[in-house]
Amino acid sequence: MGILNITPDSFFTGHLHKGLDEIIKMAGKMIEDGADILDIGGQSSRPGSKRISVDEELERVIPVIKAIQAKYKDVILSVDTFYSRVAESAINEGACIVNDISAGEIDPLMIETVASLKVPYICMHMKGTPDTMQDNIFYEDLIKEVIDFFIHKTEECRRAGIQDILLDPGFGFGKTIPHNFCLLKKLSVFKMLDKPILVGLSRKSTVTKTLNIHVEDALNGTTVLHTLALQNGADILRVHDVKEANETITLMTAYKNAVS
Repeated sequence: MGILNITPDSFFTGHLHKGLDEIIKMAGKMIEDGADILDIGGQSSRPGSKRISVDEELERVIPVIKAIQAKYKDVILSVDTFYSRVAESAINEGACIVNDISAGEIDPLMIETVASLKVPYICMHMKGTPDTMQDNIFYEDLIKEVIDFFIHKTEECRRAGIQDILLDPGFGFGKTIPHNFCLLKKLSVFKMLDKPILVGLSRKSTVTKTLNIHVEDALNGTTVLHTLALQNGADILRVHDVKEANETITLMTAYKNAVS
């Protein structure tokens, strides 16, 4: 899954876009590099980010979805939003998946909206909201709490009528760096929920702060964490660098399929 952030304040400035032509060019490069899904988001979710309105988010993402659909008709598009109205508009314009960092906690209409749209739903664990999630982080038992959250949420989604649910443990969303490494180490435990697992570790502070580097220098560290995620059961990598992630997947697949 290639990340297309249509925001002026993404944490990774290498993916800031100044116009529609540049965005379409980036989308084409990601498709050429092997992206199976493009995830389009108009709202920054970095720690401390300020929330924008539904209308502003629509103005950012809908023209991009329309333009990518017009040029690359076969690509699978995901909309990264916690607003039900943005999700509905994006699906009506050609997106196929709703990726909600709040798992329906911010907009109470989201889950029933996704159910009515009959599309897959990526359900992420986040403690708090983007503007507060890194304040006073505490868990009695991180893995148990995240699993319990997913058990509750998947049942809520199932009752609403959502058929296809994907789970994102939410690396960096209301978690410390040690929490993120714990999640990564225990990722295989989430297989008990029998749902595809999406992992978003690309160029995050788990890499940059651990290695004391800038985000622009975080590709190598990201690749190491992607390798560990795949080894521990990740099904989808959400990434800024599609070519390198695709190479990681290819090598890991060959490694797993090797005859002893």
